[in-house]
Amino acid sequence: VLKSLLCAKCNPYSAELFDAGPKIRTIPFLCSSASSATSAHQSKESTVQDYCKIVWDTCKDATIHNSPFQPPLQGGGRLPSSSSKLTDAWQSESDFCTSFGGAPSNRSVCFSGSTVSFNATQPSASPKGVCLERIDNGSYAYLNMVPHPDGSNRVFLGTQAGKIVLATVPDQGSGGTLQFSEAGLFVDLTDQVHFDSTFGLMGMAFHPDFATNGRFFASYNCDRTKSPSCSGRCSCNSDVGCDPSKLGTDNGAQPCQYQVVVSEYSAKGSSSNVSEVTSADPTEVKRIFTMGLPYTNNHGGQILFGPTDGYLYLMMGDGGQKGDPFNFAQNKKSLLGKIMRLDIDSTPGLGKVTNQSLWGNYSIPKDNPFSDDSGLAPEIWALGVRNPWRCSFDLDRPSYFYCADTGQDQYEEVDLISKAGNYGWRIYEGPLVYNPPWTPGGNTSLKSVNVIPPIMGYSHSDVNKNIGSASIMGGYVYRGSTDPCLYGRYLLR
Repeated sequence: VLKSLLCAKCNPYSAELFDAGPKIRTIPFLCSSASSATSAHQSKESTVQDYCKIVWDTCKDATIHNSPFQPPLQGGGRLPSSSSKLTDAWQSESDFCTSFGGAPSNRSVCFSGSTVSFNATQPSASPKGVCLERIDNGSYAYLNMVPHPDGSNRVFLGTQAGKIVLATVPDQGSGGTLQFSEAGLFVDLTDQVHFDSTFGLMGMAFHPDFATNGRFFASYNCDRTKSPSCSGRCSCNSDVGCDPSKLGTDNGAQPCQYQVVVSEYSAKGSSSNVSEVTSADPTEVKRIFTMGLPYTNNHGGQILFGPTDGYLYLMMGDGGQKGDPFNFAQNKKSLLGKIMRLDIDSTPGLGKVTNQSLWGNYSIPKDNPFSDDSGLAPEIWALGVRNPWRCSFDLDRPSYFYCADTGQDQYEEVDLISKAGNYGWRIYEGPLVYNPPWTPGGNTSLKSVNVIPPIMGYSHSDVNKNIGSASIMGGYVYRGSTDPCLYGRYLLR
């Protein structure tokens, strides 16, 4: 019994069993007779048993040293560590399970002794299947699709070249097709975007209050040899122990010739009818972020607003070249190989930023992990990723933040991103130890970091040879009603 509880506590994905919040439980929330249904978070084969009763019957007369079951004091602390039995503190099973057990709530799931599972199934009608439709505009493929923030059946589609189109999704079961017209663009940013095989419009995000303020953001690449406004600080600099003169060239490019940019734009129309507008001004309102890239690949670029905190997340790859030779992803001062979290609503200098940004016009959220780890650059939310291509939040469980990270030679992975989490690159490629061919930036030892392993993935050797290496793209947790068998599952592409 104690082993099952301790293993649950050590599981990095089991926070909800402990009712994660202001008061963290010392043991999981035990399923008791109050729970009559099957917990959606347990495996299908394992019905929720009265596990609290099992714990009581098994342990009530056992002397446990430093027992995790010791009751809290009235002041919020806990009794001093000692050897004790459950019967020393509780008169009966009912008293014990009142303290430690109960039925699942919307904040937590209960523990029945079996491993936590991520997918949740809900009773529903027989599935009818899901149809997928390829969207092709005949010239450049759409690289981005973002739902309209007003909750309507409209989506924004972005081409890699820099055009954003507003389209209408037909009602379910109507038999209609996606309605859009490239002749009526929402906005054309092609004059600002440098478009090439690995460059272009990498992401777009609409402010949570877009329906009233019209603010939206684009993440793209520029070429400083062609654009005067493309002038960000190089990501290879003395702060991170990198000398740009030692980078060499990548496809003939100069170090930091190409930049990653996040800019703010505004939709046309008055504040009272922004959700009805169908076009936007291509003139940049404000430059949020600019940074020079050391090489011409692996620079991610997706942007997302957190569904609960309203902050802007920027996904950044390791900067390129085989094996991240300068070890940027593990360098806590470098922004390469990181997930960043920025406050774009607050002006720097008004008490919401602890240091002046070197990269743009934003503030640092106070609860970013640099406040716990002074070695981290303040923008960093998580580190150790290679090229996080597409990430998503589970809208029903918004604390679950998934990122698909493309592999180098052997493994493609999906990570569950958490505050200050280190996902291993380039120490690991997925679950496999990685040995880089060239290490001018030094190495990070296996024992020096606590790496969070991927929650799913596949090796290149497992993929059909006709497909090739099959780089991972990303996906979403399905929360639709068309196919209940898929409900709660992460759909990967």
